[in-house]
Amino acid sequence: DTPLTLEECIARAMQKNFDLQVQSLATDIAKESLNVAKADFDPAFTATARRNLNQSATTTSRLDGTSTSGPRSDNTTFSVGASEKIGTGGTVSVTGNTTRAATNSSNSTLNPAFGSSATVSLSQPLLKGAGPAVAKANIERNKLGVGIALLNYKSRVLTVIRDTENAYYNLAYARENLVVKKRSFELATKLFEENKVRKTTGVATDLDVLTAEVGVANARRAVIQAEQSVRDREDSLFTLIGQFDFATRPGDVKFGDYTEGAPSFDLVYKLARDRSPDYLATQSQIQQLEIDARSAKQAALPGLNLDTGVGYTATEKSYGDAIGNLPEGNGYNWNVGLSVSVPWGLHADKARLRSAKVSLLQQQTRLKQLDQTLLVSVRTSVRAVESNISAVEIAGKATELSQKQYELQKARFDAGLSTSRLVLQAQDDLETARVNELQAKVNLRVALAELHRIDGSSLERYKVGLPE
Repeated sequence: DTPLTLEECIARAMQKNFDLQVQSLATDIAKESLNVAKADFDPAFTATARRNLNQSATTTSRLDGTSTSGPRSDNTTFSVGASEKIGTGGTVSVTGNTTRAATNSSNSTLNPAFGSSATVSLSQPLLKGAGPAVAKANIERNKLGVGIALLNYKSRVLTVIRDTENAYYNLAYARENLVVKKRSFELATKLFEENKVRKTTGVATDLDVLTAEVGVANARRAVIQAEQSVRDREDSLFTLIGQFDFATRPGDVKFGDYTEGAPSFDLVYKLARDRSPDYLATQSQIQQLEIDARSAKQAALPGLNLDTGVGYTATEKSYGDAIGNLPEGNGYNWNVGLSVSVPWGLHADKARLRSAKVSLLQQQTRLKQLDQTLLVSVRTSVRAVESNISAVEIAGKATELSQKQYELQKARFDAGLSTSRLVLQAQDDLETARVNELQAKVNLRVALAELHRIDGSSLERYKVGLPE
C-alpha cells in the first residue's frame, strides 16, 4: 500500500473534518453579526407619495369661499428623506417635501398652490446614551466577538490536530501489535509442530503436545482481536479526516523514534500563555464585559435629549418655481427643545449596572482560574513527556532482555533441557515486552501531541494556516 503520512492526515482533516466546518460557520456568523452592528450607522432613505381628496357635502360658513357646493380640497404630497446615526449617539435627519394643493374656494389666492420645504433636524442624547463609546459599543463588542470566534476555531484546529495524531499513532500501534501477535502465532505453531514430531520419537508427551496446541489457539485468538482493533483504529482515523469511503483501508502508517529531548517547562508555559485560544478568548470576553459595564453605567443616567431643527419653505404657482425659490424664499422655521425622562429610582438600570459589574468580576476570576489550570496542564504534560521518554528507554531494554531469554529457553528446549510450557512462557514474556515497548512509544507520542496542543506549536509543525 502507498504509505499514509501523518502530515497527509492532518492536511485532510483541515479540509474535511466536520467539527472544523461547523466551527468555521460559527466564525462566519460572528462576522455577519459585526456587519449588522456596523449597519446601525448606515443612512436610511425614505420616500412617500400621497394624494387625498376631501369634498364636504354643504357649505357651512361664508369663510369657506364656496356657494354652490361644499368645500373641496385636492392635495398631493411627495416626500423624500434620509437619516443617519452619528458617532455621538445622535441622529441627523434631512427631509424634503413638494406639495400641490387645489381647492374650490374663491378665497384662495393661488389655486392650485405648489409648495416645497427642506428641513434638517438633530436629535442628540446629552446624558443617557450620549458619546462615541456608547454609540459604538455594539460594534466594538462584535469585533471582539469575531476575534473570539476565530480563537474558538483555532482551539478546535489544535484539538483536531491532536486527535488526528493520536488516531494515527494508535493505528500504528494496532498494526504493529498485530504483527507481534502474528509472529507469536507463527512461533506457537512451529512449537506445536515440533512437539508433534518429538512425540513420535518419544521425547515429548501428550501433555507437551496439548500445551503447545492450546498455545496455538490462544495465539490465534490474540490475532483475531488484534485485527479487530486495527479495523476500529482505521475507522477512528477516517472519522477525523472526513473520509467517507470506509471500504478503502489506509496505507502504511509509521512514526520514527523521538530524538528532541525533554521539553522546557518555562518555554512551554510562556508559549501556552501567549497562544492559548481559551486564555485569549477569555481576555476578549472580559473586554466585552467591560464595554457592557460602561454602557450600563451610561444607561443608569437620566434621559436628557436635545431636539433641534431648521427648515425653509416656499409656495409658488408651479413645482419648478416652488423648488427653485426655496433657498431664497421668505418662509423658514426652526425649533429647539429639551426633553427629560427619569424612571422612578432608576431601579432597573442600577440593577443592570450591578449585574454587569458582577459578570465582569466573574469572568476576571475565571481568567485567573484558567491561568492556574493552564499552569497545571503544562506541568502535567511536561512530566508526562519526561516520564515517557524514560519509559521508552526502559521498555527497549526489557524487550532486549526478553528476546535473549526466549532464545536461551528455545535453545534449551531444542537440546531437550526445557519443556513446551517454559518456552511458551518465554514467548509470552517476549510478546508482552514488545507490546509494552510499542505502547511506551505511542504514549510518548500522545503526550507530545497534547503538549503541542497546549503550547500551540502544532500549527507551525504541520504548517496549518488560520483564517483572518
